[in-house]
Amino acid sequence: MGTGSQDATNRFKALMDQVEEPLKTTYQNVHQGYHAETLARFLKAREWNVIKAHKMLVDCLHWRVQNEIDNILTKPIIPTDLYRAVRNSQLIGMSGYSREGLPVFAHGVGLSTFDKASVHYYVQSHIQINEYRDRIVLPTASRKYGRPITTCVKVLDMTGLKLSALNQIKLMTIISTIDDMNYPEKTNTYYIVNAPYIFSACWKVVKPLLQERTRKKVQVLSGNGRDELLKIMDAASLPHFCKREGSGSSRHSEYANENCFSLDHPFHQQLYNYIKQQSLASEPTQPIKQGSVHVDLPEPAAEGTEIAKTIESEMHKFENGNGLSGSLDGLKINDNSDYRTTHCL
Repeated sequence: MGTGSQDATNRFKALMDQVEEPLKTTYQNVHQGYHAETLARFLKAREWNVIKAHKMLVDCLHWRVQNEIDNILTKPIIPTDLYRAVRNSQLIGMSGYSREGLPVFAHGVGLSTFDKASVHYYVQSHIQINEYRDRIVLPTASRKYGRPITTCVKVLDMTGLKLSALNQIKLMTIISTIDDMNYPEKTNTYYIVNAPYIFSACWKVVKPLLQERTRKKVQVLSGNGRDELLKIMDAASLPHFCKREGSGSSRHSEYANENCFSLDHPFHQQLYNYIKQQSLASEPTQPIKQGSVHVDLPEPAAEGTEIAKTIESEMHKFENGNGLSGSLDGLKINDNSDYRTTHCL
């Protein structure tokens, strides 16, 4: 960290030292003892502007208090069949760790349908995974590796991406906005795998709209990315859709406990059992309540709205036959980083 960055962090810390209850308690759940790393994340998200970063973090703390985010890990989605339906339609899971100790989260972008429950259940589930990652997974990894581990890597599987994805853009924009505003800079690198031509067309026009620091995090890999991902993680930590030679499917695996999206996978079993245990501990004499947690849904930022509109426009072009030729010539191998990446330029 350079002198200027350290100075900004020190000034930011002085401002946060003045935070009072109830913001102080929820801030502890945010930083988990890693103050400098947390402040740096919010500073990066606001281009190291201390005043803007301070406002962003304080707004985040108010959002957490108003929506009782500190208690969200005591609110299981029940019955189990409903939660299984959420898991089968919101494809996300944790497959292991990189060799540097960063958790590897997998997202089945192309095959997620978000059509088995209300918006509030999907938002609740997403926030619960975020909070479990930040309060349990990352602190555990930090203790294991003897150093602060406060970010993860994500592998995004585009298998099955098609025009019907337009139906989920609003929900995905809401979830993305929640992450941008309240969980900034938690992802070290995004690896895109199994990208079809329609993704190539969208990526070509969306890439210039992204902030430079975000663009640098995105690596579009050839095929299912197996060979490139093995450079940063062991085979056991590969998401199930990257383990086969050639492209693989997000939704199905030969064994349910290998499919990191499935409720039967060890990560989701641990997460769901933890939430149910916390619910019983918080209200031991009360039955677990059914119903979703209603979190205030944010208005998407201007950048997010523009990106969503651009994706929608490009996919409609693709539907009308105008986007195919542009996407076919967009595949290019580029060795400008530690990993060979396939950029759709």
